[in-house]
Amino acid sequence: MNDTLFDYFAHGELPTPTLPTAEAVALLRDVHGLDVELQSLGSQQDQNFLVRPVGGGEPLGVLKISNPVFSETEIEMQDAAAAAVAKVEPGLRIPEIVAGPRGPLTGWWETSQGRLHARVISFVRGATLTGSGYLAPRVVERLGELAAAVSVALAGETHPASGRVLQWDLRHAERVITEIAETEPDAGVREYCAAATAAALAALAPVADGLPRQLGHFDVTDDNVLRPHGVSTLPDAVIDFGDVIESWAVGEIAVTVSSVLHHDGATYASTLPAIAAFDRRRPLSDDEITALWPLVVLRGVVLVLSGRQQVRLDDANDYASGALDREFEILRRAAAVPLEVATARIRHALGRPSADAAAWAGPAILPAGIHPVVLDATTLSPLSDEGAWLDADAVESAAQRLLDDGADAVVLPALVPVLLGAPSRTPEEPTTVPTAASVWFAAPTRLELPGGALSVRVGDGILNSSAEVPARTRVRVLLTTLEPADIPDAVRPSDLPGWRAVIGDATPALGVAAPSAAPDDLLERREAVVAEVQEHYYSRPPRIERGWREYLIGVDGRVYLDMVNNVASVGHAHPRIHAAVSRQTRLLNTNSRFHYAAITEYGERLAALLPDELDTVFFVNSGSEAVDLAIRLAMAATSRQDIVAMAEAYHGWTYASDAVSTSIADNPNALETRPDWVHTVDAANSYRGRHRGPDATRYAPEAVARIRALAAEGHAPAGFLSETFYGNAGGVALPDGYLREVYAAVRELGGLAIADEVQVGFGRLGAWFWGFRQQGVVPDIVAVAKSIGAGFPLGAVITRREIADRYRTQGYFFSSTGGSPLSSVVGMTVLDIIEDEELQENARVVGGHLKARLEQLGERHPLVGAVHGSGLYLGLEFVRDRETLEPATEETAAICDRLLELGVIMQPTGDHQNVLKIKPPLCVSRESVDYFADMLDRVLSTGF
Repeated sequence: MNDTLFDYFAHGELPTPTLPTAEAVALLRDVHGLDVELQSLGSQQDQNFLVRPVGGGEPLGVLKISNPVFSETEIEMQDAAAAAVAKVEPGLRIPEIVAGPRGPLTGWWETSQGRLHARVISFVRGATLTGSGYLAPRVVERLGELAAAVSVALAGETHPASGRVLQWDLRHAERVITEIAETEPDAGVREYCAAATAAALAALAPVADGLPRQLGHFDVTDDNVLRPHGVSTLPDAVIDFGDVIESWAVGEIAVTVSSVLHHDGATYASTLPAIAAFDRRRPLSDDEITALWPLVVLRGVVLVLSGRQQVRLDDANDYASGALDREFEILRRAAAVPLEVATARIRHALGRPSADAAAWAGPAILPAGIHPVVLDATTLSPLSDEGAWLDADAVESAAQRLLDDGADAVVLPALVPVLLGAPSRTPEEPTTVPTAASVWFAAPTRLELPGGALSVRVGDGILNSSAEVPARTRVRVLLTTLEPADIPDAVRPSDLPGWRAVIGDATPALGVAAPSAAPDDLLERREAVVAEVQEHYYSRPPRIERGWREYLIGVDGRVYLDMVNNVASVGHAHPRIHAAVSRQTRLLNTNSRFHYAAITEYGERLAALLPDELDTVFFVNSGSEAVDLAIRLAMAATSRQDIVAMAEAYHGWTYASDAVSTSIADNPNALETRPDWVHTVDAANSYRGRHRGPDATRYAPEAVARIRALAAEGHAPAGFLSETFYGNAGGVALPDGYLREVYAAVRELGGLAIADEVQVGFGRLGAWFWGFRQQGVVPDIVAVAKSIGAGFPLGAVITRREIADRYRTQGYFFSSTGGSPLSSVVGMTVLDIIEDEELQENARVVGGHLKARLEQLGERHPLVGAVHGSGLYLGLEFVRDRETLEPATEETAAICDRLLELGVIMQPTGDHQNVLKIKPPLCVSRESVDYFADMLDRVLSTGF
């Protein structure tokens, strides 16, 4: 029996045991009386097998054949540590030694490869986070919680073997790196690792001697935690206690967060939820915070060099060779920002921020008599109007225009997010915050440079002394405690709390006061003053303050692709609408009882878009009001009170429109709270309704039978109301002929046909301007809104004159702003834009292309159940099983959150909230819908 504790520096290379599977099976039978089948599992330094009964069945456990360099005392320590964690944390699933026919399945084997220790530990069900798929913030947070739980559980434990020396002990990282680097054949790898190591050791040195030490797992990584099978589950099991030692306690979370870095889209900031969770359970000291990121970098270096060495020693070790790329990605991402920045960002996330670098407090470096003009390049700046920000050279162009207008100098402040020149479609948060202040001079200008931390750059050249700078050329002035070459020209807004630790505001050096930072409390203020039920998208939404065409833009300069906003039908911030509103508000805006041209002209144009018999228009302010009025018109015209509506639909929030809305997604008690004058027929959903596929033809006869039965019971309907394209379900087309049969039956009984075109009307379907055209019918009453106002509160109801005249039985009709001069002018302008820019044709062509892209996704991703809709009213339905159609509700919500990270605004719809409602502005480009499809493919491929 080997009682000598392992010392990595005495052994160095660790070839993995390679006991033949057949021999391991025989030994389990001969030594332990167990007949089993074994399946080889990967490992870097031990040999692992999954153990199953002969003939298959549920796993009995995992056979671990320890590397022969480890003593029995060390193996006992691993098992004791696992038992200690299991005792303190009963909610965690921790593996334990399995009992066999002859007792615990553990002991020493005499093998063809010498004496080896083998044990069978319990099989812990679940899935690891292995691979480089995406990790959601909540999963990352859970990793930190698990690391803290293990750390706290082992804090008071001791063991005689705890002093062993492992290559993974970060206390020995410098020596490990030095020794392995000598054997690394790639000079580029050696140099990269050496630079990262030197910086990390320099940052670690001042605090290393004072860091607390304890027994720890030191491998609570994505490979060594498991989560139950299922949707949106979180890890609740910790396995593989093979690296238990006594080391710096902060190393526990350093190892954990390093394993996050190779996952899709991860940056150093992606690890913050784990660090914060660890700190909540096991508070980090100030020295430990200082040490944390240097240790992450050192872990990355050790992983890279050790992994490459292991492959050189054992090129058949697929586990080690398969990890090489992700290990290098860990190091690259850990070293992507200066250590000072990462540490400051961590402090900020933990609520213990370090002091920001001071702004420039010396005199301005400009010559006397120069009075600079500030270039406002922010999201709210007029310079960003009408898409001017899309020009990659927008900042330079704006500066030159200001000089042309007579400015003797133009200053762009430092550390303020810039929209001008920002990219429009980015899967990562773009770098929109300039680190330096910039100045352009109208004439050649001599600058008096004070030296020190202030750095002045013209092009690629840094001025080291007073010098003359050329006219109309950008001069960057940077204030930093680091080497200027280590500072990028711009950083991500979310990273600014880290960079502010090393970058001061140089703007005052150019004679302009540094902008003051406003508190970021707007969301809290909104939630304090706005009714809770008036919800907002996302739990932590971006602050959107500008739109342009199919884009929405945050105050941080992040540009999002808006794929959900059918309110802004002709695109956000259309200049023709702006011009029309500006002109009309200079002329007249009053209520619709006055006599003016716009209401008449707009009414004529609306009526002209509809069949001839629909010749009379009412103007209101919203879709809810339009549906409400349509219902009241039907009741007045028929002297009846009963309305039949399609189930699972949403029509609005007013009393009448809400009464006929039976979508449980909008109101879980919708069916139970309907007034007795509302009756429903089955949702004619040919995908997941009661009748599917070809059987969907049965919906219409059944609806007709239901309507006739109601009439026989004394409830003949005043009207039948439905969307003409089933919008709430995600744009599911009604079965062919459905409305023709139902409308005929309703009219036969003296009722009216009401078409809700609020969502799908006005060209959105591409092939049809109105949804009812797809069904080959003409309704009696049409309710329309959303698209007709392009974001302006505008709705309309169009019907026949005789029906409109019957409203007098209900009294008079009046809407203060419905049909006002301003709303009418906006409505006509929207029509002009749709016609002039051929937006219905764009919906047909671009929408058709997008639908084809989405259908292609369905061929590769089983979660895609169906692609619904037409034109630019599409629905992508997610299901867990294509046979049962079990809704993928939780997955859909997570997909929307991930898409937001990738720069796409998307929301779920449907009673099960498992359909993406794809309703972008009608002007959306082919490039934009391709980006949407690409990002969706990435999410479905890498996880959410």
